[in-house]
Amino acid sequence: MDRRNFLKKSFVTSIGSLIIPTGLLKGNTKTLSDGMIKPASRPDIDTWEENDINIAWIGHATVLINFFGKIILTDPVFFEAVGIYIEGYILGPRRVSLPALQLDEIPKPDIVLISHAHMDHMDYKTLKAITEKYPGELDCVVAYNTKDVIDDLHWKSLQEVDWDERMTLNGVNFKGIEVQHFGWRYPGEKDRNGGYFKDGRSFNGFMMERFGKKILFGGDTTFTEKFKKHKFENVDIAIMPIGAYKPWRKYHCTPEEALVMAEYYLGAKYFIPIHCKTFERGEMIDEPLNWLNNSSRHYKMEIGLRDIGETFTLKG
Repeated sequence: MDRRNFLKKSFVTSIGSLIIPTGLLKGNTKTLSDGMIKPASRPDIDTWEENDINIAWIGHATVLINFFGKIILTDPVFFEAVGIYIEGYILGPRRVSLPALQLDEIPKPDIVLISHAHMDHMDYKTLKAITEKYPGELDCVVAYNTKDVIDDLHWKSLQEVDWDERMTLNGVNFKGIEVQHFGWRYPGEKDRNGGYFKDGRSFNGFMMERFGKKILFGGDTTFTEKFKKHKFENVDIAIMPIGAYKPWRKYHCTPEEALVMAEYYLGAKYFIPIHCKTFERGEMIDEPLNWLNNSSRHYKMEIGLRDIGETFTLKG
């Protein structure tokens, strides 16, 4: 038995009582429950122009970006639950909000960007579906020591970018950004947060640059001064997580902390919230966005969007 299957079997056996029946999932979100929260708006991607930047929040940490004509999809999660999929069952949380677009409604991505190997960010079922739709046509960028989770899927390329490492792909410049989080996918795996810097799973933010504009995708992080080293990189847009801080403050920042990191540590001009209002966490479902809206008036940054389904546009 290979290492991946051994870990899956061990993990499932240890907490098998938490397996949630979901029925068969059919490859797009049409099978999602009618009881979920529906986005108040939806991205109108037909109006996007190649000379602009468009950023649409699909849900959780899934963001669809038009970066001057290059389509980037971050941490894609489109199905009704995340976790381990076993013969029609899912071990993991179910979403409470529908994605703003169905998987078959998004344009073909030029790049799929994945911050770390947690199941609500590196969702195997979504990634399997999208690579089956575009076999051998998609480039994917992931954090250090995480590509083995999805290297059996049919990618055009699958590359790891480490902290402070740079690469250029499809006309977009990337740099791995160190955040403060943790990386193991299954209990017992080596993790950089546990001190295994050479062979542990890592976790990234990403700096993206194209035609002189910079977008920071924060992935998942708690409050940290690690962003200060990028203060003078002229970040235009900071996409930052603002949820899951209850009870996991050790690994997730509050909305206020995200605003501080984006404005004072990064010097960003625009702020895009993610990582809330999709899965049940410790806080109330609307608390992070309400907190953000109440606090944002104390900052100079412009809040680019305030709910799932909205789109921020920066004209070229």
